[in-house]
Amino acid sequence: MADKDNNQPVQLQMDLKPEIASGVYSNLALISHSHSDFVLDFARMLPGMPKPEVASRIILAPEHAKRLLGALQDNILKYEQQFGKIVIPEQQGRTATPFNVPDLES
Repeated sequence: MADKDNNQPVQLQMDLKPEIASGVYSNLALISHSHSDFVLDFARMLPGMPKPEVASRIILAPEHAKRLLGALQDNILKYEQQFGKIVIPEQQGRTATPFNVPDLES
C-alpha cells in the first residue's frame, strides 16, 4: 500500500494471536463463488480419514480474491527465483484426492 501524499509504503501492524500463529495444515482447497463472494474452504485429507475435513473457511469479496491471486502469483515467482521451479506432477484431469484414493460413486 502507498500513501497518496508521498508515495511511501504504509506500514501495516497486525495482531497475531498465538492460537492463530501456529497455522492450520491444508492439502486440499475447494473454491466456489457467487455474484458477491468467493468462498475458499481449506481442508486436509490424510490416509485413514474417510473424507476430507474442512479446517478453515475464508470468504472474500471478488476484488479481494483477485488481489489474493496477484499476491500468490508474485510470491510464487519470488519463491521459484530463490528455491527453484515448483514441479507439479502431471495428472489425468483434476483430482480432489491427493492420496490417489478412488472416487466412490454415491
